[in-house]
Amino acid sequence: MTGSKRAGKPKRVDWPARFSELAASASIPWMERFYQAGTVAAGTALADVPMVALDLETTGLEPHNNAIVSIGLVPFSLDRIRVSGARYWVVQPRRRLDPESVLIHRITHEELESAPRFSAVLPELLEALAGRVVVVHYRHIERPFLDQVCRRWTGAGLEFPLIDTMLLEGWALRRNRSLARRLGERIGFRKRKSLRLAACRQRYHLPTYTAHHAMTDALATAELFQAQVAYHFRRGLGVDRIWM
Repeated sequence: MTGSKRAGKPKRVDWPARFSELAASASIPWMERFYQAGTVAAGTALADVPMVALDLETTGLEPHNNAIVSIGLVPFSLDRIRVSGARYWVVQPRRRLDPESVLIHRITHEELESAPRFSAVLPELLEALAGRVVVVHYRHIERPFLDQVCRRWTGAGLEFPLIDTMLLEGWALRRNRSLARRLGERIGFRKRKSLRLAACRQRYHLPTYTAHHAMTDALATAELFQAQVAYHFRRGLGVDRIWM
């Protein structure tokens, strides 16, 4: 990506300033520490940004009505994925899972019965996210769910900057039609291109992983973002051009 191009129109937030405000108003020590860790300056080059890929498996798509059942994350940069720093939690939802959810996530009732509540892992989760820009595939899950569950457990929401690989892929398909058409034909797409995580990865010849496991999907998202930057962006691009 050249300096004159923009990846979509993400909402502009001065995240360093916002974190300072949130740190000053936080009433819970571990949330205060999370915000005090801050985030990178807006113009920081992607090559210099510490990131963490995050994935949640949930019982549905509505944060107000559904629950988180597992969390996976892996820290990474454009050059390295730090698998040794990966974290995975199964957490107990407020309600018993329906059979369809069990089939999708393969997390059993027995696993959930011995799993901790979300409130027990929240301090560890925030510690793992602190100081890093979060990368997700489909921004309408991770941040809204974490915000909602934090409100439920602490009375305060959760805010953080993120990069959405699904949004970037949609931008790439729109802005680089010739490349999208060539790659699409190579893997058999003929009409509208899918933005699902597995389909996006196929375009960059990344390996196929089993879907709907939070840890695996977090790793898959990190690899996808590295590939997207290699194909479409400059490593020196300011992170504020694509975070939201």
